[in-house]
Amino acid sequence: MLKKIFTVRKILSFLLLLSLIYAGYSIYYKIKYWGFNFAPRKMTDVWTIEAHIAFEPTGEPIKVSLAVPSETEEFKILEENIVAPGYKMKRVKNGTSRVVLSAPAQQGAQNIYYRLMLFDNRDGKGKIYAPVPPRPKMPFWDEQTSAAAKQFLKDAAQQTGDLPQQIIRLLNQNPPHPLTATLLPMKKSQKDVAELITSLLAVKKVPTRIARGVKLEENKKSFTPDLMIEAYINGKWRIYDIQTAQKGIPENFVIFQRGGSSLLDVEGGQNSSVLFSALKSVSSSFGLAGQRAKLAQQKTWFDFSIYNLPLAQQNTLKWFSIFPLAILVIVLMRNVVGLQTMGTFTPMLLAMSLVKTGFLPGLICFGIIIGIGLLMRFVLSKFNLLLVPRISAVVIFVILMMQALTIFGYQFKIDVGSSAVFFPIIIMAWIIERASITWEEDGAMNACREVFYSLIVAIITYFIVSSEYIRHIMFAFDELNLVILFTVMLLGTYTGYRLTELTRFAPLVKDKK
Repeated sequence: MLKKIFTVRKILSFLLLLSLIYAGYSIYYKIKYWGFNFAPRKMTDVWTIEAHIAFEPTGEPIKVSLAVPSETEEFKILEENIVAPGYKMKRVKNGTSRVVLSAPAQQGAQNIYYRLMLFDNRDGKGKIYAPVPPRPKMPFWDEQTSAAAKQFLKDAAQQTGDLPQQIIRLLNQNPPHPLTATLLPMKKSQKDVAELITSLLAVKKVPTRIARGVKLEENKKSFTPDLMIEAYINGKWRIYDIQTAQKGIPENFVIFQRGGSSLLDVEGGQNSSVLFSALKSVSSSFGLAGQRAKLAQQKTWFDFSIYNLPLAQQNTLKWFSIFPLAILVIVLMRNVVGLQTMGTFTPMLLAMSLVKTGFLPGLICFGIIIGIGLLMRFVLSKFNLLLVPRISAVVIFVILMMQALTIFGYQFKIDVGSSAVFFPIIIMAWIIERASITWEEDGAMNACREVFYSLIVAIITYFIVSSEYIRHIMFAFDELNLVILFTVMLLGTYTGYRLTELTRFAPLVKDKK
């Protein structure tokens, strides 16, 4: 017999180990590719960017070409649409991603709106493809400008950082470097600065390209895109802020265009302009899980998960997912601690009732119903009724008590009365019947002890199932229930002393000594 128990324990221990490995991998996968989090109500920023294109038609067929973002490691496209009545749209990808709109000749001022919804996806797959660029062409400068550029590069070498950072720092030096006025016009723009950096790096044979992007700031309206410089150094494209020389893409910065000659091209129009606005909203991690799974090319697995079900069904399953943990608590309390409760899973049902009623009102209501119910059961025992009619009478009496408590609570605005309706009627009647039978067979002390232990286990279970964090974790990472399953089965082979039995057998240990 002992050999068989040890064999079963080995099998269950092995299955428990496999379930732990599977649960660990699943949790890692959901966090990395689905964006799940251990914290409940985790929200993800969703940005809406709107590009407003305005121009005056010249009476010729119109063609509008706008550079738009591609999906990157930092941000993923959730949705995009264009408001342009009368225009045909197509997407062109030739090095950079562009949206091309075409229409016959139009009359009056034209307004086109391109809207894009992005969300952060720093854990996504996908890398920016960066082929080796050709060697840059030398800039066409006169002798004076060429000499000034060479001297400027020599002076820039005294700055800190790599070559692009040295050039940018010297250009933005305060007071300005003497040669800056020679290389830049007096009224310089971002484009003038970016083109000069490109030319200076071309002298050093460093390939570059201009990047245009939008800094995401909440409720930011009517602004022009920012310019940055990308330099191909040591086999990688590295991006630099042309004002601060900071390396890397700034936080919440979306690149609309890499390389290319312009952000916006308009044929058949004049006085064109493009202005941007940005608006932030939030969405739950669960709400974006399907989109993240699609981007990670794992949409099929997500489709066959509980997280793809309608919200009403998800809310129901969310409560089911916490039951195994509550069952594990009851198994530990009965088989390891040794508390005798009124039935096996009665404490779990009472705990779920306390979640609905509230802790203190539920305890008061439970005490009133049990107390008056035992008194009623004592009265019925004098009539020597059969079992089924006796239990039926107790059920009817419990219903009448719940009605009375509800009416009493409503009239006096006490929550205890209204909480009574959440207790399972049959369970309450069964507890009363079981307690009364124990009272008759084993005495009042044992009956009160079972009711008390049942309430203690129910309270412990209540604090577990009422925790929003625990409910969220058990629902988001439901593979943990597989671990609980094998843990419960392994506890089923436990044959040692219960904790409550240690004091019972303590005299035997003393006598042996």
